[in-house]
Amino acid sequence: MITHNFGKVAVLLGGRSAEREISLQSGQAVLDALIRSGVTAYSFDPAKQVLEDLLRQGFNRAFIALHGRFGEDGTIQGVLEWMRLPYTGSGVMSSALAMDKWRTKLLWQAVGIQSPRYVLLQADSNFDQVSESLGLPLIVKPVREGSTIGLSKVNHKNDLLPAYQLAARYDDLVLAEEFIVGKELTVAILGETPLPIVRIEITGELYDYQAKYVSNDTQYYCPSGLPAELETEIQTQALRAYKVLGCQGWGRVDLILTQTGQFYFLEANTSPGMTSHSLVPMAARTAGISFEDLVIRILDLTHVE
Repeated sequence: MITHNFGKVAVLLGGRSAEREISLQSGQAVLDALIRSGVTAYSFDPAKQVLEDLLRQGFNRAFIALHGRFGEDGTIQGVLEWMRLPYTGSGVMSSALAMDKWRTKLLWQAVGIQSPRYVLLQADSNFDQVSESLGLPLIVKPVREGSTIGLSKVNHKNDLLPAYQLAARYDDLVLAEEFIVGKELTVAILGETPLPIVRIEITGELYDYQAKYVSNDTQYYCPSGLPAELETEIQTQALRAYKVLGCQGWGRVDLILTQTGQFYFLEANTSPGMTSHSLVPMAARTAGISFEDLVIRILDLTHVE
């Protein structure tokens, strides 16, 4: 069996976010792959274990398989920085920025990276005016949640207030965003390298939680089938969008490609899923990287800032 000089590795999984169940699946897949690769690795659930135990139990590195708040938003990264315990993925600032879809948009707009038009919603917003400004349909979502939790597609202006109220259950910052018609694409990034693009085809109206994690009808294409020149252009811009946020290690950038060849970036994910439905392992396979090799490469990029 191959041995790796990573020391004792904690796979952080579960956590306290709305994405806990997905994180448990991701973390278990990562843990199993590390153990198969000869790494001394153990699961560690911050929702059930005291974080100081990472030091008390002699862990040398942390593989972050947490999703959403307290795991992908800079919170756990700050704790690990304070402990000087090397961890996977992006640092404190970039994790916090990428988790915040509004501030991500502000940065991307500042450097000319195209993203759908939007309005920040509040309880006293003029919802009729928002509908007229952005057009219908539109997307309403919490600013700081992942996995499309709290997200709605609004086809009629009378549905905008209920969509806002749903999103506001998860965050006091809510975004209304113009709906871009086109192909759903995602670009995984490993180190400094964009992986092959994954194209997603759904059977329903929306690539939501059900389509991502439950439905077997969602179709994934990798290779994407895009012309090579266009794929390279999108990968280059995705890497730029990722780096503008300060992201590192590994991650994923989601976008929409229109029929006219324009692409609009939606968000960046700094701790993507690693489940059976997940997109980063799919892109890695197309690049000739096995799941075991993928987790080893990610672990090899651990750092403290």
